[in-house]
Amino acid sequence: MPASAYLQTIGFFAVAVAVLFVSAGTAAILTYWAYLAIFAAVFVASFLLLDPDLARERMRPGGKRPPLGLQLFTGVLVLHWIIAGLDRGRFHWSDTVPLWLQWLGLAALAAGYALCLWAMRVNRFFSSVVRIQSDRGHVLITGGPYTVIRHPGYLAGIVIILASGLALDSWIATAFLTVLSLPFLVYRAITEDRVLFDELPGYRDYTERVRWRLLPGIW
Repeated sequence: MPASAYLQTIGFFAVAVAVLFVSAGTAAILTYWAYLAIFAAVFVASFLLLDPDLARERMRPGGKRPPLGLQLFTGVLVLHWIIAGLDRGRFHWSDTVPLWLQWLGLAALAAGYALCLWAMRVNRFFSSVVRIQSDRGHVLITGGPYTVIRHPGYLAGIVIILASGLALDSWIATAFLTVLSLPFLVYRAITEDRVLFDELPGYRDYTERVRWRLLPGIW
């Protein structure tokens, strides 16, 4: 993996730690440490398991800076950490998520990241933007989770969005992240499916074998 990817990842993790605990005004929140431990495990697994070329593509898709929409998505994620920390540690606006549901949220968060890593491990064309990667020899991927649904990465993202605020004990942060991020992911899934259908060889036949975009039996 490129050195810049290591630095960027470590920097992002440091931001998560600082934002959560500074906004909360305390580091004595066990579930926050569990949340960050999941985050750290995901980063380590990414370093060990993912194709270095994929890391470069995700950081600079097509050799360009990530688009504004993706940067805004990252900003919303950071803002929901701030809201959760302020809620849980200082102002207690809505920090009434039952403890069992917080731990269920942490389990769902871990499962979502595991699914995302699995999809990225199988699919070296798992870009951060919607594009046909002719420059990288883009071909159809049908193994791993792609044998069941066509867009496991987006399903993983939806699970993470719904679980994160609950894991951080904040109904407001949950609503904030869901309302501002879920439509973006669903729109991306629809857009990517259309682009692949129109432009990626073999994808039309693949959609006949794997009917479901995100949820088997539903959509």
